[in-house]
Amino acid sequence: MKTYFRVLTYAKPLGWLAPQYLIYALFQTVFSVITLGVLTPVLNVLFMVETDAAEIPESIPDFYLGLQYFKDVFNYYFLDLVQEDRFLALQFVCGILIVSIFLSNLFKYLLAVISAIVRANVISNLRNALYDRLINMHIGYYTEERKGNIMSKVMADVQEVENTVVNSLKVVVKEPLMLIGYFVALFFISAKLTGITLIILPLSGFIISYIAISIKKRAIKSQETIGNISNILEETIGGMRIIKAFNAILFSKKRFEGEVDVYAKVNVSMQKRQALSSPTSEFLGVFVVVAVLLIGGSMILGGESELSAGSFITFIAIYSQLLVPAKALSTAFSNVQRGLASAERIFGIIDLEPAIKDKSTAKKLVEFKRELSFKNVSFAYGEEKVLNNININIQKGETIALVGPSGGGKSTMADLIPRFYDPIEGEVQIDGVSLKDLRVESIREKMGIVSQESILFNDTIFNNIAFGKPECTLEEVMQAAKVANAHEFISQMEGGYEAKMGERGTKLSGGQRQRISIARAILKNPDILILDEATSALDSESEKLVQDALTNLMKNRTSIVIAHRLSTIQEADKIFVMQEGEIIEEGQHDDLMAKGGVYKKLIEIQSVS
Repeated sequence: MKTYFRVLTYAKPLGWLAPQYLIYALFQTVFSVITLGVLTPVLNVLFMVETDAAEIPESIPDFYLGLQYFKDVFNYYFLDLVQEDRFLALQFVCGILIVSIFLSNLFKYLLAVISAIVRANVISNLRNALYDRLINMHIGYYTEERKGNIMSKVMADVQEVENTVVNSLKVVVKEPLMLIGYFVALFFISAKLTGITLIILPLSGFIISYIAISIKKRAIKSQETIGNISNILEETIGGMRIIKAFNAILFSKKRFEGEVDVYAKVNVSMQKRQALSSPTSEFLGVFVVVAVLLIGGSMILGGESELSAGSFITFIAIYSQLLVPAKALSTAFSNVQRGLASAERIFGIIDLEPAIKDKSTAKKLVEFKRELSFKNVSFAYGEEKVLNNININIQKGETIALVGPSGGGKSTMADLIPRFYDPIEGEVQIDGVSLKDLRVESIREKMGIVSQESILFNDTIFNNIAFGKPECTLEEVMQAAKVANAHEFISQMEGGYEAKMGERGTKLSGGQRQRISIARAILKNPDILILDEATSALDSESEKLVQDALTNLMKNRTSIVIAHRLSTIQEADKIFVMQEGEIIEEGQHDDLMAKGGVYKKLIEIQSVS
């Protein structure tokens, strides 16, 4: 139940809701009990049971907190009225019945309203906490975790928590109060008969709990399978061109259908047990009522009980009502196991600590003044070492290029600068201060990134360029677009800067998307610019436009350029040639060509191709 109570902590702000809920639940219980309690006088009037004059109080008793006080007050008015006019007494009791039913349902409605507010608070807070954790996780988390599984946790698991755990809140509070109220009334009618019936109840509780435990095990497997289905679906949509090009439709269908079949089997197994919970609790409840009827009937017929026929029927009626909250509790207990399995998956993310986070002593990077340095930096993905003892100094205002074969560690070096990862050995420094001693947010404020894949959002062109800088004006956005050679094609589009770009910018060409990304970086005006294969996926015409935009962007700022097309970086202040995680050559273009090493070979290969 630890997970259950943790979910409840997300119900904040409760404020006045919690005491209100308890008060309304208490009043609904009282009026529900009163509704059943008036059955005895109704039956006594209908069956012409004679009233003992000794039972009629001579005056209204002094107030004290106890059921007997309310019974005496009721008898003072009712029993005297019975002796005078039985039909008038019946009208009196029926009036009490109508009022109590009305008030019971009024408080039931108020409980439902508060439950809806609490449910909304829990789900909103839970989703916000989950999103907050995800957006603050380090980049490495997303390379290791499947996107479909993450999406499943954010959507399907949270929905399952809402449908089961949160919806059970009203049952957890209200139904126990109802049970207590009914049992108090039963003890008041006949303590002996109530005590005997309590011996039978634990049997049903044991059976229901056994069913619930088996449901939770299958619920965990069910949610894991949903994650697999989401992942396959996401991969299918993203890779549709490849699937069709390689005639892999049948393969993809079998893969998807296999996971769907697993989910169906697990879900059927779980539903069988869940469906078994309700009829089992109902059967056991009816069994207990029949047992009460036999035991109480034998006591009355044998002359062992002082219960009247009306009181005994009222006892049976109230006892039968115990089935409603008892069944609700058992059903909720069974259903909640599915939600708890989902909640554990959600908390599995929330409890993760980001690998990249600020120290308590971290300072803000106010200004980049002199140099960016790699000091004996090494890095590994798991067991695979991709950088080995890197030492370079990049002076402010310099343009340096990282070149070499794929897998040499170029992009990894670039990722260490904005602290997407931390080195396993050595330090990356700005002006002699380790990045680990600076606030991550202040580091990234000084940086702009343009990567090979243009990361754009399904929004307007204006909002994509102004991303991360919502206070900027249209004039500023237009100026950035002009520098990025994007203003002309934007102006020709229907809607201009307010035109929608489609998901991931699919309404634009590759070169247009890249120029939008460059405009975004220009608007940010970063001190340090990282260009990771920014032109490698473009045709010659688009490359020329993008390269001109990049040249404008790189003016008067520190730039780290990763490029396979070596013609684009020949004017760099320094060129570092990387191979298998090490820097094997460095210098300017002419110097490296004169050495006749790896760099020259790469240039010659590209010249031939």
